[in-house]
Formats: sequence, structure tokens, C-alpha cells
Amino acid sequence: MAEVIAEARKLSKQYKDTKALDDINFKLKRGNIYGLVGKNGAGKTTLLRILTGQAFQTEGNIALFGESSYEGLSKGRKRIGAIIEEPGFYSDMTAEQNLEYYRIQRGIPGKRCVQEALKEVSLLDTGNKKFSQFSLGMKQRLGLALALMNKPEILLLDEPINGLDPFGIVEIRNLLLKLNQEKKITMLISSHILSELSNLVTFYGFLDQGKLIKQLSEEELSAECSKYLEVKVDKAERLAALLEIKLGCHAYKVTSDYSIHIYEYLNQPEIVSQMAVQNGIGLSSIGLKEMSLENYFMQLVGGNVDETIYEK
Repeated sequence: MAEVIAEARKLSKQYKDTKALDDINFKLKRGNIYGLVGKNGAGKTTLLRILTGQAFQTEGNIALFGESSYEGLSKGRKRIGAIIEEPGFYSDMTAEQNLEYYRIQRGIPGKRCVQEALKEVSLLDTGNKKFSQFSLGMKQRLGLALALMNKPEILLLDEPINGLDPFGIVEIRNLLLKLNQEKKITMLISSHILSELSNLVTFYGFLDQGKLIKQLSEEELSAECSKYLEVKVDKAERLAALLEIKLGCHAYKVTSDYSIHIYEYLNQPEIVSQMAVQNGIGLSSIGLKEMSLENYFMQLVGGNVDETIYEK
């Protein structure tokens, strides 16, 4: 079983009349890329700030690498790299000069880490190019280089792909995957765009109004969002019984008295409809549907869901 290297237990944070976090419990296991998904203002940044010591909880506690004491958390935070808010890079300085400034400021020993970090994010050849001349993607990568200078075991990244064009998104995604797979860096990444995390993360946590409302693995989420036949009938429970008795089908979910989702016979809906009619069940519609990742999230938080429909 993978080691738990960051954990929150009954964590809450109150800002005057606003509860930014409400009784949060989560575990970050070594090797995972954990995607923290939530709308703007859901509490994602607050959680990351508490983990890095930039803010403090009102209730509950956290543990890093198994330690929850003040001394233990201080040591653990030295093993973390983070981009929570956009770093204040100097516009008239080069990538190397900016990193060297922060290396001295943070007391990171040895100049070699600057070159190594720039190499990791493919900015080693930028030479005398000033930060003001960087593209947004280059600026994001320099921020990532800053987070990598202390050779972290955990990366905490707040909206790392926000504002990037498609090419920049792919570039950052591939870089993060490389760091996870080759450098074995564990990651906690926040985003309000679920689709941009789908090719990256291994575990999801859904945050809404300060509450962690659901946690599940990549495989579990894929199963939740799989294609299905939506069948609307006058007797859903009877159709469910017939599916088992007549077709040996157990992969279904009764969603109401008049609706059932079937995860088999996706290319043979006529078999289901024929069986229903032959056994006296009133059939009003049958169609192939697929829940998108964004719609799954909207369903969780009570928003409007617009499923992709494939009529058969």
C-alpha cells in the first residue's frame, strides 16, 4: 500500500463570515497525481496555502510525511515545491537571474540547482532573454522551475494550466507527467477545468463550497462517466427484473420509477426495447448517452447537466 505523505483531518478554515474549508479529510499517497477540482472560490487555494504554511486552519490538523507537530511540519515543508500564486519574477531579468535571486532569498545551497531546474523545464537555452519577453507558457514553466529548485518530493500546483493555449497545456501536462514518472514526484494539482486534468491525474477530489464532496480514482471516475443506454419506461423495476431473468444483464442502474441506465447492449438497443414491449412494459424512449467529465462535476454540485446524446 502506498505511503500517505500528506493528510488533512477534519480541516476547517473560517474567514470572518465565510467558511472557506469545512471539515476536510483527504490523503495524498506517494506517487499519485491528485486532482483537486472545484469552481473558483471553492476553497482549493486555501487548502494549498495551509499545506505550505502560508495560512493556518481554524480547526483540525494536517500531517506531512507522517509528522503533525510544528517541527515536523516545518521539516516536511522543506520537501515540498509549490506554485500557489504567480511568482513575482522581475521583468528585466533572465530566467537564470530570477531563479538565482530566489535561490539566495530562500537559502537553497549551491548554484547548480538553478541550471538543473531550468533544464527540467526546457528553459536552459533562453540565454539573455528577459522575463518580459517570455510567452505565457514559458512563464508557467519558469514558475515550475522555481518550485523544483529544492528537489521536492511533493509539488503543490494551483491552476498550472490556467490561461494557456492548447499547445501550452499539452507542454505543461507532458512535463508534469515526466516529473511524476521519472522523478517520482507526487503532486496535488488544483483546477476548475476537469477535462484538462483527465489525461494527467490518477485520483480526484471534488471540492464545493469548502466541502470535499467526493473522492475517487481515475478508474472509478471513468466508470461513472461511461456510456449507457437510458431507457424510459412505465415500470423501471419490472424492466430491471427482466434484464436479469431474460438477458442475464446485471450492469444497470434504476434511476427513478420510470428510468433505468443499462451499461450493456449499447450497440443492440433493439434487444432491450423488444423485450420490454413483448413483456407489456410501456416504452417511451431509448437512447445511448455519455456523461462528460464536466457534466459529472456539475451533477455533483447541483448544476445544470447537458449530456452528450447518441440517439439509436
